[in-house]
Amino acid sequence: MDFTECYGDTVSSVAAAVRSGSRKRVRRLLRRGCSADCRDNRGWNALHEAAAAGSTKCLRDLLAAVGAAGSSRGCRAYVNSLTHEGESACYLAAQRGHLSAVRLLVTAHANIDQLTNDLSCPLYAAVDGGHKEVVQMLVSKGAEVNGTHTASCWTCLHQAVYKGHSDIVRILVTVSNLEALDDHRISPLFVAAQYGQQECLEILLQAGANVNTRAADLATPLLIASQEGHHACVDYLLDHGADPNTACSHDWPQLPIHAAAEFGHTRVLRRLIAVTDRLCDCGDGMVSPLYVAIHNHQSKCVELLLTEGYSPDAQDCTETLGLHSPLSLALSHTSTKTYSESVKLLVAAGASFTEEDWIYALTTDKTDLLQLVLEHRWIPRPEALIGDCPLSQFHGKPVLKRQELRDLLCVALNQVCFAACWLPLLLRAGLEPSLLLHPHMLEQADSEVLNYLLEFVNWSTLSVPLKHILNQRRAEKSWEPCSDFDSVPCLSHICRLQVRALLGPDLLMRTNAIQQLPVPSPLHGFLQFRDIPEPSYSQLQPTPLSNRIEGYHISHQHRHIL
Repeated sequence: MDFTECYGDTVSSVAAAVRSGSRKRVRRLLRRGCSADCRDNRGWNALHEAAAAGSTKCLRDLLAAVGAAGSSRGCRAYVNSLTHEGESACYLAAQRGHLSAVRLLVTAHANIDQLTNDLSCPLYAAVDGGHKEVVQMLVSKGAEVNGTHTASCWTCLHQAVYKGHSDIVRILVTVSNLEALDDHRISPLFVAAQYGQQECLEILLQAGANVNTRAADLATPLLIASQEGHHACVDYLLDHGADPNTACSHDWPQLPIHAAAEFGHTRVLRRLIAVTDRLCDCGDGMVSPLYVAIHNHQSKCVELLLTEGYSPDAQDCTETLGLHSPLSLALSHTSTKTYSESVKLLVAAGASFTEEDWIYALTTDKTDLLQLVLEHRWIPRPEALIGDCPLSQFHGKPVLKRQELRDLLCVALNQVCFAACWLPLLLRAGLEPSLLLHPHMLEQADSEVLNYLLEFVNWSTLSVPLKHILNQRRAEKSWEPCSDFDSVPCLSHICRLQVRALLGPDLLMRTNAIQQLPVPSPLHGFLQFRDIPEPSYSQLQPTPLSNRIEGYHISHQHRHIL
């Protein structure tokens, strides 16, 4: 039931006179014998009205009238009478900051620790309202400072910190339990860190509060301040002994740096990077902050972490998060768009691609992701992969590792239906075409794709099994070869194949090496195979990317490459 609204027709004449501020009328009514304890619909009597208004003169008159009419016990009962909400006159005066009224009521033996229905008390009400003088007076009179109030079991110190009443916090820290905990085991210092009350936080720490206190879920003040982005509090906590390497979660070793990365607080993140143990970057059983930054699309934090040396590959978190790399997480966000900013940053930083990652680049008619990869990575020559130590850099850019190239080719050969999209890009990026002369490719590729691939090789020197596949397809009329394929390749084609072999397909296709050769400039395009028309992608109803990826996993067959 709501007892907050006052109905005028229920208010007694004495209470109405108090409310109007007419002391003469109050006295006149009291002399006539009118009751000072008649209640309105809220359970308020005249004393409650006088206390709420801060009218000390009316309070004196009411207390005197009741005292003259009865025993001291009756007067004390009147002073401590409660409204329907459980509010005493002292509570109402303290709530509104009426110091003189509170002092008078305390002198009249008001119970300063009386709880309301919602577990508040005069001191808590004064703290909540920021009434410093009232708080000071109640504390000096012995008010209970460590009692718990509200459903969350907050103490007065919790509430003072929450409201940012630093002057009141200075009073309370001298008499209160600094480590009082609410129902979530949250201390006042934790509250200060959570709500960015820097001055209160400083007062508490200077008074000796535990800087590494932990809530029920293991969160620390440093973690919550990092999560909320209160950089000044983070700085002060770190400067006064807060441990940035304390795990703050029951589920996985979450650190303050994860909280800052998750919510995009770059200023806090920069400070935490400098003090957090790098074991969280690649250590087994740990989780790199890159994961949470990517998961929450905090590209600025991803960029900062990578710039500060965090590994784009991090650790395998399959058991912890169900993810094998930051890149796999970033790519999983590409089902409804091209690729995220995080993918760009990871690829530029040299993130390794697994077979599953290549699916996103090749199992689609969109080529933007593959173009991005090839912009930052060089495809190695087959001979560079024979030794145990393939090149890590070429022309200042990372080179795909042996396993990365194997996985790329394996996915490509399993996705021949999209070859019209990825084949021209790979060949222009310097992939050795002979790596794709695989029986499955020759069996499944459509005519345009197959003709395009064969234009990059000496088709007359194909192995007998491959020639048999081509002859069978021609007989079945599933392949329409170019007319040139019926004859020995012309000398000009043989020459450009030789140039390609000598320079290497990477240098030929991706650098200006061709311009350095003593040949006429009109031949440059021919030597780079630009005269060959690209195949067109003809799928009429592309299926969603997520369905293609699922289909790849269902139909995947490993194909031996290299």
